[in-house]
Amino acid sequence: MPRHATPRRYLMCPPAHFKVTYSINPWMDPTKPVDVPLAVAQWEDLMERYRSLGHTVEQLTPRPELPDMVFAANGATVIDGRVLGANFAHAERAPEAAAHLDWFRTHGFAEADVHEPAHINEGEGDFAVTSSYVLAGRGFRASPLSHGEAQEFFGRPVIGLDLVDPRYYHLDTALAVLDDATDSGDAIMYYPGAFSPGSRAVLRRLFPDALIAQEPDAAALGLNAVSDGLHVLLPQAAVGLFGPLRERGFEPIGMDLGELLKGGGSVKCCTQELRC
Repeated sequence: MPRHATPRRYLMCPPAHFKVTYSINPWMDPTKPVDVPLAVAQWEDLMERYRSLGHTVEQLTPRPELPDMVFAANGATVIDGRVLGANFAHAERAPEAAAHLDWFRTHGFAEADVHEPAHINEGEGDFAVTSSYVLAGRGFRASPLSHGEAQEFFGRPVIGLDLVDPRYYHLDTALAVLDDATDSGDAIMYYPGAFSPGSRAVLRRLFPDALIAQEPDAAALGLNAVSDGLHVLLPQAAVGLFGPLRERGFEPIGMDLGELLKGGGSVKCCTQELRC
């Protein structure tokens, strides 16, 4: 079946105040300096690439005291116009949750459709949306209790997946949704080594035709990718994924977000999808 792109709406936050002054994941090293102008240039390249592909990009205003706001995917999950806010595991990022909810409340989302969560979840960091399921990571950040909360709020089946390698602390570092169109079936790619044996078995059962990533590409955060159903934007260093993606009818687009990788994020971490 031929692949086709679907116009998307994304929420992003410029890295104007990005820095690494603390470490809450294995990628973060406060001793390594950050080149903010380079980070901004790389982020702007990603934003303009989305726009050149016909997608809409909304912007969240960065706050000086919140250097990780650039990783906008963590601030909420939006499905069918309903917004499940974030509840961050670490105090350093906790105020980001309110900043995101303020944005939704002032940009046309009804109060009844905006939910402040009771349990820890970090937005699309640990929630991946396919046409059939909401895949939900747990083990390092999100509480397992957040899965039931998401299922009740969205009315979609939530499938819990256990992450076991601290390098892949969020689901979006270990798994990417490639096609979420109802008429073409669910397509994903993932790195098995990031998951527990039982979760690997679940993924094999639900997605027998998934693209399986190898360790070097996963270690380059190659699975921190964004797809519109045709174009797949991913870290350019994940060279082993380009051929398999093309073989499946996708058009991979390599992006350089090397400065933001110092904070433990890449393409997907910078991109929250507004599914309305």
